[in-house]
Amino acid sequence: MTLALFILMMVLLLGSVPVYVSLGLSATVVLALFTSLPLEVLAQRMFSGIDKFSLMAVPFFILAANVMKGGGLSIRILKLAQALVGHYKGGLAMTVVLACMFFGAVSGSSPATVIAIGGLMLPALRNANYGEAFSLGLITSSSAVAVIIPPSIGMIVYGSVTGTSVGDLFMAGLGPGILFGGVFMLYSVYHARKHKIEALPRSSLREVWGAFKDAGWALGIPVLILGGIYGGFFTPTEAAAVASVYAIFVSLFIYKDLNLKGLWDETYESAIGTAQVMILLAAASVFSWLLTRQQVPQAMTEVLMSISNSKFAILMMINVLLLITGMFIDPASSTTILAPLLLPLALSYGIDPVHLGIIMVVNGAIGMYTPPFGLNLFVATGISTVSISRIIRGVIPFIILSLITMALVTYIPMISLWLPQMMK
Repeated sequence: MTLALFILMMVLLLGSVPVYVSLGLSATVVLALFTSLPLEVLAQRMFSGIDKFSLMAVPFFILAANVMKGGGLSIRILKLAQALVGHYKGGLAMTVVLACMFFGAVSGSSPATVIAIGGLMLPALRNANYGEAFSLGLITSSSAVAVIIPPSIGMIVYGSVTGTSVGDLFMAGLGPGILFGGVFMLYSVYHARKHKIEALPRSSLREVWGAFKDAGWALGIPVLILGGIYGGFFTPTEAAAVASVYAIFVSLFIYKDLNLKGLWDETYESAIGTAQVMILLAAASVFSWLLTRQQVPQAMTEVLMSISNSKFAILMMINVLLLITGMFIDPASSTTILAPLLLPLALSYGIDPVHLGIIMVVNGAIGMYTPPFGLNLFVATGISTVSISRIIRGVIPFIILSLITMALVTYIPMISLWLPQMMK
């Protein structure tokens, strides 16, 4: 039964069937052919899979991201990043990385970051002679840092599936997110020195202060979210609602770059995005339930423990599994399917659930720009009109850097756990 489930799912995926259909249809066929359970169970499991309070944060964060994209917040964040680091060697590329980190901290959406930052910065990088391959690779990979830096939809999904504190996951993501951004910045400096690319003029203190003031309202969102959660004012789900209302207020009444028609368009786009995420989670929850019913988590734990009793080796195998999965399935579906399988194994080896969550989120972020089905790759083709094969050549160096950084996050748990432990 389990073998049939996986084979059918892979056949459907290789046949370019949408992921949610592949997961749901394979589960339906296996349930009908190999069990005596009524098919009504599928609908019940799909509903229960998304009937979780923490998942209410997803539509609010998607709305906040879209409103910020259409409300001029991304431009102001970009100007602030350029004022801070633009005058260094490789400063324009560093501006892209820093802007992606800032925008990720206020949106939590990797594709939205590609559109918001990449659409503005790709022409500038080309004109500054950074090269098309490097420019596209930088934008495509740096935008995935938004998945790691809180707020992150991936962390919300993992928390809802495993019962882990979303607030702790948010705090744990800061260290790895900053580490990834720092590594990409160092590579940007190396690339600029190698190709003798000129730096931008230094911004005056007045210009830096002006950019900071202009972007101050946008930067208030992560402060509001994390400060509100750890100040005990609201839960992560309530924080998402507050963030979306705050983004609408700032875009409409302070920056005034968004009108009511624009707000309607962003709300409509957010509804579509939410539906896409939720139907994926519903289908993945049915698939995960079938695996759990067949005791696949216990079997996986026994197999891996029979291979090695080394925690080092187990973490390596977990990463390999997540990387391969991330090449074909989006992070939300991957987390919903694999988190219930991997959590018992991780606990048996003394791996902190929060640390496991960050490992899964980091692997999901890398999967966003890993061929053949990394979502950022396809979004980047839309903003650049460049073939996906040329974009893949550009992201290869960043994938190598990401794997090295992921190893650091995996084998040095305090990169993730230090801040949550300090907050407690």
